[in-house]
Amino acid sequence: MKSMSRSLLTGCFTKHNSGLGLTLATLGLALLVPAAFADWVGDARPLMGTEVSVYLWSDDPEAGRLALEEVFDEAARIDRLMSTYKDESEISKINREAASGPVATGGELFGLIQRSLDISVLTRGAFDITYDSVGQHYDFRSRQRPDAGTVEQERSNIDYRLVKLDRAAGTVSFAKEGVRINLGGIAKGYVVERGVDLLRHRGIKNAIVTAGGDSRLLGDRRGRPWMVGIRDPRNDGDVAISIPLQDEAISTSGDYERYFDDDGVRYHHIIKPSTGEPAGGVHSATVFGPDAVITDALSTSVFVMGVERGLTLIATLPDYESIVIDAEGQVYYSDGLTQPDAESRD
Repeated sequence: MKSMSRSLLTGCFTKHNSGLGLTLATLGLALLVPAAFADWVGDARPLMGTEVSVYLWSDDPEAGRLALEEVFDEAARIDRLMSTYKDESEISKINREAASGPVATGGELFGLIQRSLDISVLTRGAFDITYDSVGQHYDFRSRQRPDAGTVEQERSNIDYRLVKLDRAAGTVSFAKEGVRINLGGIAKGYVVERGVDLLRHRGIKNAIVTAGGDSRLLGDRRGRPWMVGIRDPRNDGDVAISIPLQDEAISTSGDYERYFDDDGVRYHHIIKPSTGEPAGGVHSATVFGPDAVITDALSTSVFVMGVERGLTLIATLPDYESIVIDAEGQVYYSDGLTQPDAESRD
């Protein structure tokens, strides 16, 4: 684990196991997309409580536009399946009925819940889809938060081990009343991964699909890397770190996405399962690697675990790297990232 002050963010980093240069400058995620090119096709739409965007290269612009529509349709379909804000969604049915008995669940949702629980085991509960037992009581638009009594009461319902899966029957049940699940920490990664799968099936070789803080890159930007920016957590619109990447996924979790400030305290949507309160000590955590489902969940996990524990976890995962900006503005990066200038002096 290495650290550096915000003033050094314009330095250049490389990833040991890829040989890909990483120029660090801001990640929210902010995509640094070039101005319109003749055969680049792109669009952005409000979906899943955020903005979903797609940019791709197509030799046939009309075919490119059809590819865009397919990705947006897929994002809308997944939202209908997994949104806790839609009463008719499959996950809402689980939340209503699973404490009373097993609920038959489609294979797609069942599989993503299983992956979520596997990541909970990996992170020793730092990632936990039952956080919504408390999270449901926040309303960031109206600046509402649960009182201490509600947090204390609901905290006992935050435990991924209370979610019971029966693979043979394809059912989900809860071990007690009051448990709720929410896939907000992994579903957007799933959406962008699915989007790239669809584009690849259509023969698209250069594209980027983004949903909120999660992006999945397909190939490069026709001979150049995609430039992805990590947002400055305290200066809206500024990029703290710019990273050239290709054919990878990158996710950032930050305390600036959904939040409000009250009496000098920032209340945000990333709940620490062990306390039922918003996690502290970190402004943003970014993870990149081959699978957006994993980077999405790991960025949340690293945020909750904090700098030391989070980067220790990343060190055990050879295909993934991380950059963390703590509450003091100090920047830390995982051991697989090194400044080229420093290497040249060795």
